[in-house]
Amino acid sequence: MTAAPEPHTGWTFLTNHARVLSAIAAEPTIRIRDIAAYCRLTERAVQKIVSDLERDGYLTHTRRGRSNTYRVSDGTILRHPAEAGLSVSDLLGVLARHDAEHVEDRAPQR
Repeated sequence: MTAAPEPHTGWTFLTNHARVLSAIAAEPTIRIRDIAAYCRLTERAVQKIVSDLERDGYLTHTRRGRSNTYRVSDGTILRHPAEAGLSVSDLLGVLARHDAEHVEDRAPQR
């Protein structure tokens, strides 16, 4: 997982649910504490968000010993009527492309 983003105040375009889902999609074995640090949330807030995402069918998890492996339900449709027809995989694809472009931007030039 990449380093945690810089702190931010004020409103943002992405919800905490989208950030948590994106972090899990990028690393399915990520720990709650690592998601919390990356998303700048409390562990309790991340636990609630993960619970919300599981309850509504966006995410499942498998317990392995003391850790979880998450699975994002890519075909699940986004909840808001304005995004009718868009799936979780559509959203995550946009975020993944953005992350890939920024990794390339930060790569040392040869």
